[in-house]
Amino acid sequence: MRHAARIILASVCAVFWSLAAFAQAPEATAKWTVTNKKVSGNVYELTFVGRIAEGWHLYTVDHKYTPIAVEYPQQEGFQAGELVQVTEPVDFEGQKVFFDQVTLKQEITVQGSPAEIRGEVSWSGCNDQFCAAPEYWEFRVPLESVSSKETLPDPSEGRDAAKKNKSLWGLIIEAILWGFAMLLTPCVFPMVPMTISYFMKQSDNVVQGRFKAFMYGLFIILLYTVPICLIIGITWLVGGNSITADIFNWLATHWLPNLLFFVIFMVFAASFFGAFEIELPSSLANKSDAKSSNKGLSGIFFMALTLVLVSFSCTGPIVGTVLIKSTAGEFWTPMVTMLAFSVAFALPFTVLALFPSLLKKLKSGSWLNSVKVVLGFIEVALGFKFLSVADQTYHWGILDREVYLAIWIVVFSLLGLYLLGKIRFKNDSPVEHLSVTRLALAITVFSFVVYMVPGMWGAPLKALSGYLPPIETQDFVVWSNSSAPVATVSNSASTSYSDKYDLRMPMGFSGYFTLEEGLAAAREQGKPVFVDITGHGCVNCREMEQRVWTDPRVQKIMKDDYVLVVLYNDDKTKLNEEDWVITEDGKTLKEIGRANSYLVRTKFDVNAQPNYALLGLDGELLVPVRGYNLSVEGFIDFLESGKEEFGKQL
Repeated sequence: MRHAARIILASVCAVFWSLAAFAQAPEATAKWTVTNKKVSGNVYELTFVGRIAEGWHLYTVDHKYTPIAVEYPQQEGFQAGELVQVTEPVDFEGQKVFFDQVTLKQEITVQGSPAEIRGEVSWSGCNDQFCAAPEYWEFRVPLESVSSKETLPDPSEGRDAAKKNKSLWGLIIEAILWGFAMLLTPCVFPMVPMTISYFMKQSDNVVQGRFKAFMYGLFIILLYTVPICLIIGITWLVGGNSITADIFNWLATHWLPNLLFFVIFMVFAASFFGAFEIELPSSLANKSDAKSSNKGLSGIFFMALTLVLVSFSCTGPIVGTVLIKSTAGEFWTPMVTMLAFSVAFALPFTVLALFPSLLKKLKSGSWLNSVKVVLGFIEVALGFKFLSVADQTYHWGILDREVYLAIWIVVFSLLGLYLLGKIRFKNDSPVEHLSVTRLALAITVFSFVVYMVPGMWGAPLKALSGYLPPIETQDFVVWSNSSAPVATVSNSASTSYSDKYDLRMPMGFSGYFTLEEGLAAAREQGKPVFVDITGHGCVNCREMEQRVWTDPRVQKIMKDDYVLVVLYNDDKTKLNEEDWVITEDGKTLKEIGRANSYLVRTKFDVNAQPNYALLGLDGELLVPVRGYNLSVEGFIDFLESGKEEFGKQL
């Protein structure tokens, strides 16, 4: 039985690893445009230009398996001629392929009087390892136009078409991979030590431990999937999208849940240090004993609920995308996607919950208490993240970056001393000699402390960017290098809005806090607009800023070629009455965050952070919105494509 289980597990892992390669493809391996030119009275020439993503290639129109093709589903009133390759293909591993760019032409003979021609370009991009799934791009060409101007579809329509062209299986695979990846995010990882420590004392026997671990995973899945299904159902019935828009943002950024999580983490840490034992009241314990099969399920449900609530700051992009899909008219797809995500998200925690029950077989001793104490130190450090989120969102000014770092330096220094046996707690035994394991852990911890120390003077500390407050909260900075802007304590943009409200630009950049001011400046300077859809409590936003925005090439483009607009979606600052926003359904939004959230949801069709939008002088999207992606090269391509599209509008 165990052998069969191992075989099944290995097979599943192999499938996931093979599917991971599929997920490495960019959003589109090629981006297409189409132009038209009148050749004679009833003959038009269409020119297709495909810009191929770096590292990818496309095969020719006559390739046996993955050709470039142009099809017209409803070919009425015109006749399409042969698709001709203008660009000469090159030899690559015995095949004819295109790199960088390909140009195709096709003549259309009009037989009736169609107002426009609609069609679809299909292709499959490949690199030196694998080929991506087939991709499609829909186009339309108005025949009354005889100019060579590109007739591109609206960017939002292109984004919607791309989403619809994704197969359900592709969405499921993507959701599964995101579910596994969430374990390593700053919002979710703090629950790892709490899960281990909680289940270490929950199981009287291995069988019961397995049952509780299974129930823990099931509760996580249900807590993610059932509410989403209910929300989608209600939204589908009511037909409005404002009914659920702020729920998850409130859970992730409001002071009440964040302070509650902070207190919970501190209470657990105190328990790990030996101050007290967290146990159910005797009356509840007696009732639980009467139903042995359900013993402790209430506590396990609470642990699962805490995990789900704590994780919203990082799982927001997934949940937000699902909600947007539901309000856009899709019904079953969001539910299936969320189920796949929650199963993958719950699996590591189910394994973590199962592992402590297996420890019951081992001989107990002081080492178990040492594990609890180490977890206690980690809980203290990670718990301050929640206090920091509330502090940033409400501008309390309690946990500036150097204060936060000072706490972490002290906590991990004490942890290092504990590992060396210099500190003892209530249930600890004396450390008569230092084991190799303790020594290795102590070296690791003190190395981490040394790494953090320069951060007190403004060092970027990119490895901790998702955990630390933003660098612009640093009260003093003496650390400076060419790869990061130096943060200041004052606003880096002097506008009517920033003068009125206490807002700071990220990373010391200059810019604006409203789309209106940003567009006005863009028209004056003749530049496109870069919209940063962000949040004070958004850990992925901090990672993007520290890992991507600090690249000198990115900085140069953003400073020289764009006007920056920063929209904080979770800021709780009250707006003056003249700045209130009235929604379509008559609701009045009186906070900066809620007003910005409504704006980006209705204008850009996104409900999560971070997201980045590039706009022309008319305020319309130049290219599709880009989300969280730590690829510097991809971000540069995104900025360059926006500049290119902007240049075509001038």
